[in-house]
Amino acid sequence: MTVRRIVANIETADPAGVAAFYRGILGLELLMDRGWIVTYGTQDRMPLQVSFASEGGSGTPVPGLSVEVDDLDAVYAAVLEGGYIVEYGPADEPWGVRRFFVRDPAGTLVNIVMHL
Repeated sequence: MTVRRIVANIETADPAGVAAFYRGILGLELLMDRGWIVTYGTQDRMPLQVSFASEGGSGTPVPGLSVEVDDLDAVYAAVLEGGYIVEYGPADEPWGVRRFFVRDPAGTLVNIVMHL
């Protein structure tokens, strides 16, 4: 199992409202816009991303972190083996990812995700 990226998700009622700061001031590129979530970052070798969301997608709460992995089933099995409670999924989402939500020991809701 390899972690491919970790994305911070910041809840806001107006995801598009942060564009002036993150695009205009910081110069980040708009990488994704689904309406309920927008993601800014870079296309560089080590991608930088921050997302702003009014929901977590599919009616879920906004997770504090998104961790992209290359083998979701291996991570899911490790989470269950570790005794952690899965709060959502695994689910194949209509925007092309498979994911599940779990809380870390500090209580942060973490979106574990793999692109299909």
